[in-house]
Amino acid sequence: MEGTLRDPVAVRTRTEGTEDLFIVICASGFENSARARSALMFAALAATGGYRTVLYCIQNAVDIMVRGSVEKNERPQPGVPSLAQRLNEALEAGVEIHCCTQTMANKNLTEVDLIDGARAAGAMNLIVLAAQARGTISF
Repeated sequence: MEGTLRDPVAVRTRTEGTEDLFIVICASGFENSARARSALMFAALAATGGYRTVLYCIQNAVDIMVRGSVEKNERPQPGVPSLAQRLNEALEAGVEIHCCTQTMANKNLTEVDLIDGARAAGAMNLIVLAAQARGTISF
């Protein structure tokens, strides 16, 4: 195990006809922006590493995906990447952002309320994707 953290990480390449899927699940929102930033960072890393990556937002994480909410609620910290920065990195890397439809209903949100690049997706969507995924991580 010694030395593994120093070894370079190989970027995955997709084999013809296959899809490597990775799921990041986030329940943290503005109440724990450090966890939300981490979820976005890991999603962007997975996408740039060659995985089809889905960030599935539930509970308070959905609040971050509401149009204008990051600008209104974020309290940037010196020397720490902002939520806006991490969100842009994830979107630019091709991360698919899915927001739980039940959470959205509980918060009286519709897909129109979401930022560009995010969409509503039911819980069964997460179950199907997670069953197909090479890995999942939760925040």
